[in-house]
Amino acid sequence: MDIFEVEQKETVTRKEIATRLRRLANLLASDDEEVTFERGGMKFSVHVPAEVQLKVELEVESDERELEIELKW
Repeated sequence: MDIFEVEQKETVTRKEIATRLRRLANLLASDDEEVTFERGGMKFSVHVPAEVQLKVELEVESDERELEIELKW
C-alpha cells in the first residue's frame, strides 16, 4: 500500500493551537464521517469511523517538552 503523508511544522501561539484543536474536535464531534483539512492551498478529506484509537504521549527532557496526540484507525 502506498503511503501518503502531509506534515507541517510551524511556530504558533498557544491560543492559535487551542483554536485549531477546537476546530478539529468540532469536526470529529459532527455526524459527518469525513474530516476535511486544508494545507498549502490543497484540500484533503479523510473518512473517520465512529471509534478510533487515541494515544497521548508526554516527553519531558531537561530542556524540551513534547506532547503528542495521535488518532489511529
